[in-house]
Amino acid sequence: MNLDEFRRYGHELIDWMASYLENIESFPVMAQVQPKEIINQLPINPPQKAESFAQIFTDFKEIILPGITHWQHPSFFAYFPANSSPTSILGEMLTATIGAQCMIWQTSPAATELEERIMQWLGNKMLGLPPEFTGVIQDTASTATLCSILTAREMAC
Repeated sequence: MNLDEFRRYGHELIDWMASYLENIESFPVMAQVQPKEIINQLPINPPQKAESFAQIFTDFKEIILPGITHWQHPSFFAYFPANSSPTSILGEMLTATIGAQCMIWQTSPAATELEERIMQWLGNKMLGLPPEFTGVIQDTASTATLCSILTAREMAC
């Protein structure tokens, strides 16, 4: 895909994404498929040559989308809310474009220091915690629990 195609398809996707968010209530909350229904529509062998973007997008809409649980649907009350506001989607697009690997300071000083500042804002300015309170953003409850256990272990030793 050359950059002109990237630009054209990117605009097409943004238009689709905005329409999706605008019309999310028209989708069923839960996927309306049976087990193996999606995999049976996918070729057994990998493609031998690239498919057009139009075909890939059609496959997405016809095969993948029916098998999606729509976490952004206003009637979705399970688990936890999905964080895909239009603002966060645009942020994800920027992160994906620059290929940022935001794991530790060495892999992305900007991401690490941005996270550090936001945590200061959240804790000290917005929640009124004392400045000695520090923290990081965890990606899941599982990793947050692990970090808590490791911290408790280190504090006990």
